[in-house]
Amino acid sequence: MTIRIRNASPSDLPTITEIYRDSVENGVASYELTPPDLAEMTKRFEAITAQGYPYIAAEDETGRLIGYAYASAFRTRPAYRWLVEDSIYLSPGARGKGTGKALLRELLARCETLGFRQMVAVIGGASPASVSVHKSLGFEMTGMLRGTGFKHGRWLDTVLMQIALGDGTQTLPDMAAYPGSLFAG
Repeated sequence: MTIRIRNASPSDLPTITEIYRDSVENGVASYELTPPDLAEMTKRFEAITAQGYPYIAAEDETGRLIGYAYASAFRTRPAYRWLVEDSIYLSPGARGKGTGKALLRELLARCETLGFRQMVAVIGGASPASVSVHKSLGFEMTGMLRGTGFKHGRWLDTVLMQIALGDGTQTLPDMAAYPGSLFAG
């Protein structure tokens, strides 16, 4: 399968909303129980992109959107500004075909270019496929939170994984870089 990664756009939001709906209703990556509608997904998209975080889409060879990913603040306190959290969602037919890995690889590159120093993956349901994709790109296991969610009639664990971006903690950050300027003042 040929995958093309590009910036997500507002015109992608109906498909993004549908992909996320499937994940909420049938999966455990999201701990939401009720899928948000298009208006809510639009608000979320605008909030993330207005802050300059990367929000990307994957298309198959026919140009059909088959997945999306974005980085966002892990926490909003200023000292966390060098750390981002990744989120990746795929249409059912795109799973297990390299789409998630392609999205994550691009997200890592974009976040490093922006000056972020760490990325964390908060993997709902401790999904073995998601853990594997993250591990294949250099993420390390940093923790497991047991019984953090209850969905589809069962308790779910959450896996935490992390990777350093750029110089990580080896050098001081550039305070004028994107994440620093976001929290200036």
